[in-house]
This record gives sequence, structure tokens and C-alpha cells, in this order.
Amino acid sequence: MSHRSCSIFFKPGLDTIRVYYYTDTHMHEPILQFVVHPSSGLPIYRQIMDQVGALVAGGRIAPGELLPSVRQMAAELQVNMMTVSKAYARLEADGLIERVRGKGMRVRPPSAQGTAAQRRRELRPLVEQAVVRARQLQLSDEQIVDVVQSVLKEHQP
Repeated sequence: MSHRSCSIFFKPGLDTIRVYYYTDTHMHEPILQFVVHPSSGLPIYRQIMDQVGALVAGGRIAPGELLPSVRQMAAELQVNMMTVSKAYARLEADGLIERVRGKGMRVRPPSAQGTAAQRRRELRPLVEQAVVRARQLQLSDEQIVDVVQSVLKEHQP
């Protein structure tokens, strides 16, 4: 992977931290984006794991590419290094990434290519949680769809 630079965006009122990684040649186009929501109820290490997994499954991080270092990711997300280390250790135990001595963590080649159907199955539990929460908030189908469309617009590639 080529050299990366980073931009961090924090919206104090929203309790969200976004970290964007760019290649040197395309500063206008982020290649990776990590977002943590410290008050979401989902542990931050799990949020990092889920995002790395999704980036790999979606092809945004290719096999052989290095992840940001534990120190760099922790500093940029403003979390404890042990949180990132725990996420990386679990991803390594799951066989998604591997430790490369002196270089950091690298995405392992997939044992089998994930199909679009497999990626949708991975996404489904997260969508179900969001829909259940939306129903608890008594939002209509139209309101839920509006929120999803708004989020999609915010995260256009």
C-alpha cells in the first residue's frame, strides 16, 4: 500500500469521531474511513473490528495491505491503545489479519471470496438492530428510509 495521510473529524455534540485515510496521490478521495461512537453501547474495539471486517469484505482493504498501526489508530480515534490492540488481536485470532514482524498488521488473503449475498447476510443483523431501535422510537417506514438515505448520502464513495 502506498503512503497514507490522515484527517480526523470530531463533532463534539454528536459524540462521533471519524478518521479518513488518503493515499498521497488522491487526497480528495479517502481510501479508508473509521468512525467510532463512544456512547453507542457497542464496545469501541468491536466497532473497530466490525469496520475492518466490512472494509475487507467490501474490497476497500485488499489482501496484503497494512492496517494503520495500533499507536496511530488509537491517537487518531482518541482511544486507548489497548482498545485498538484488542480489536487487532481478535481480528488476528479470527484469521482476517496477520502480524508482520516490524511492519504491523496485514490483511490476510481470503480463504474463500465473499459473495455479495454473504456480505448482505453480514449486514442484516446490524440493519435489524437499527430497525428495532427505530420501531422503539415509533418512527414510520418513511422516516426510517429517510434516515437511511441521509446516512447513505453522507457516506458516498
